[in-house]
Amino acid sequence: MNKNILYIGIAVIIGLLAGWLIFGSNSIDTPSSKDLSDMSDSHDHAGESAEQMWTCSMHPQIMKSEPGDCPICGMELIPAESSAEGLAANEIKMTKNAMALANIQTTTVGSGAASDDEGMISLSGKIAANEENNSVQASYFDGRLEKLNVSYEGQQVSRGQLLATIYAPQLVAAQQELITAASLKESQPELYQAVRNKLKNWKLSESQINTIESSGKVRDNYPVYATVSGTVVLVMAAEGDYLKQGQPILKVTNLNSVWAEFDAYESQLSNLKEGQQIKVTTNAYANKEFDATVSFIDPMLNNATRTLTVRATLKNTEGIFKPGMFVTGKLKGETNRNEESLTVPASAVMWTGERSLVYIKTSLNEPVFEMREVRIGNRSGENYTITAGLQNGDEIVTNGTFTVDAAAQLQGKKSMMNQGKEELIEMPMSEMKMKFSESFQKDFKKVLQSYLQMKDAFVVSDSEQVSAFAKATSKSLKSITIGSLGKMEQSHIKKSIEMLDAIAKNEDLENQRDHFVILNENMVVIAMNVKGATPVYVQKCPMANNNKGAVWLSTEKDIKNPYYGDAMLTCGSVIEEIN
Repeated sequence: MNKNILYIGIAVIIGLLAGWLIFGSNSIDTPSSKDLSDMSDSHDHAGESAEQMWTCSMHPQIMKSEPGDCPICGMELIPAESSAEGLAANEIKMTKNAMALANIQTTTVGSGAASDDEGMISLSGKIAANEENNSVQASYFDGRLEKLNVSYEGQQVSRGQLLATIYAPQLVAAQQELITAASLKESQPELYQAVRNKLKNWKLSESQINTIESSGKVRDNYPVYATVSGTVVLVMAAEGDYLKQGQPILKVTNLNSVWAEFDAYESQLSNLKEGQQIKVTTNAYANKEFDATVSFIDPMLNNATRTLTVRATLKNTEGIFKPGMFVTGKLKGETNRNEESLTVPASAVMWTGERSLVYIKTSLNEPVFEMREVRIGNRSGENYTITAGLQNGDEIVTNGTFTVDAAAQLQGKKSMMNQGKEELIEMPMSEMKMKFSESFQKDFKKVLQSYLQMKDAFVVSDSEQVSAFAKATSKSLKSITIGSLGKMEQSHIKKSIEMLDAIAKNEDLENQRDHFVILNENMVVIAMNVKGATPVYVQKCPMANNNKGAVWLSTEKDIKNPYYGDAMLTCGSVIEEIN
């Protein structure tokens, strides 16, 4: 028993010794002081190459080098992603997976060879009835519509077809006169001829008049026949209606020829003229082109759409074209092509109303993009001519452009709707707190009265009245003692006086409105910190100040825009109420 215990003890000691010999030499080495120093240096350099930035989860355009609160919403800033290491200020990088999902495609810009569509202008439009072929079928005498044989739109009628039957008391009396006059035609031929002419004026034919005369019978209900052939486009009476002489029953048009009416923009006017050949296509007959000639160009521009109507007449004897059908017209315009002009697909260009933008690929091997503003020329088919902003060999996004723009906007980079971080992010007016004495607040109410009169003068676009009320407002504001006020309060008041004096001295309305923008940036803040008995409304027009927006004060909720007057009188909204 003792021997067994001894053998077991010896075996355990030998096993431990063997384990130390086998594994001990391969254990993790304790790092030396040199290794620790190298690790520390490596860490420090990594920190230097990627400085931590902080952003707002609700406003990603906010980027700061240290933590804090968002100046817009007050939320706590969060660490920004550092995946954009090495990118320029307005470059964005997309993952290959995102590129594939959005089907983003790029094309290298080049002058390209002239195509068959070079200089072609494409117009969109609709088929309309040719109004020159319209006619109205009317009643030629007073009476009651007893029977209407054509009662729905789209029905075909032929010349001489019975349209309706009318009971006409005047016609009954005229028939009796004819029968009486016929018996006296030998002795009173003039009376007889006058009665016949009376019936002819009511569109009765010679044969109908002769039948009445020979039969000696009066017909109570009289037929109305179609005078033209065509398609009914409007039914204008119903059975049982009492009709006056000349009152329309049906409107008929002949669709053997129709109008193709296209919408053309102002920029295309120089390439359009009457007599010009135009090729018309429609989705109903995709493989066919129909030749036509521009017959009319509307002399009046539509103020709402900024377009005018271009009309071409099409033969339609086979009934191919139906009114309301969508069509496309292509015609040859002027070609102003030169060696410096570049062409890009229309899908690559984003237009904001003021700027034309494209996204250019700035890295050869990586999906890195940057927005660039370009100047476009004429559109040729599905391509735009670029006159400035791109160079031959640039690689641009031609498919998925808006997806790239959305990614740029989310990352706070320059985009179609965000012109970049270099724009000053100002503190909201409602958060600017000022302190004014009771005497100042009392005197400021008089200033506000003159200001509101000046604002109303801006609304009616009266520059002389604007100058007069600006002078009065400035005088009232200068009369207030501001020495005891703080620096920020004095700064806003002095700036307001400066702008009021500039408005008063200037007679150009647009220049006055430019100064009015800056005036309100100061006056509105002052008014927000002044207590008043009556409510004052802060109103804003998003389109004023070059689409940056501008505010003004009003005592009425209804919007009357002082920046545009009658041109856009109701543009704007109430953004705050000051009590």
